[in-house]
Amino acid sequence: MKTADFNKNTDGLLPAIIQDAQTQNVLMLGYMNEAALEKTQSTGRVTFFSRSKQRLWTKGEESGNFLEFKSIKVDCDQDTLLVRATPVGPTCHKGTDTCWGEKNTSGLSFVRDLEAIIDDRQQNPSQDSYVSSLFEKGGNKIAQKVGEEAVEAVIEAVDGNEALFMEEAADLFFHYLILLKSKGKSLEDILALLKQRKR
Repeated sequence: MKTADFNKNTDGLLPAIIQDAQTQNVLMLGYMNEAALEKTQSTGRVTFFSRSKQRLWTKGEESGNFLEFKSIKVDCDQDTLLVRATPVGPTCHKGTDTCWGEKNTSGLSFVRDLEAIIDDRQQNPSQDSYVSSLFEKGGNKIAQKVGEEAVEAVIEAVDGNEALFMEEAADLFFHYLILLKSKGKSLEDILALLKQRKR
């Protein structure tokens, strides 16, 4: 990692952009001095230098809405920090996900929720659950179902009915997640493999 130049400003503070490590959304902006950076790295919780309180301030020390530190980068001029973190609760003191009032969500966060439901249906089978019934029938049946959904998606893609194609594509993706789970894998594992191939 490049070394941050805290001497660029007379007050020894550098702006620290806080980004969600998973969604990639920008959560807030704070300021760090060397002591705040060291405490962030040693404790695993993002700590700033509060200009109003004139002291180190760990985000969440009063509210419990901490920012769990993941990584840090220094920009090309060595005077701005990009801190990636995982928020525990809302980031803004006004109770919103970000200091811009935006929701801190992404398509992948919904996929994770979906994967959690699929996992629950596997671990806690229910007679009323379609997903549980697929797991009960075994991996071959799940694989067969993915094949059937793939064929249906291809047919609708060729026929040109966009609404039906989207329905079949959603069915295919859903069953693909079930297949991954049956093999002990997740979409994150697939994305990691694709990232390796990109190199």
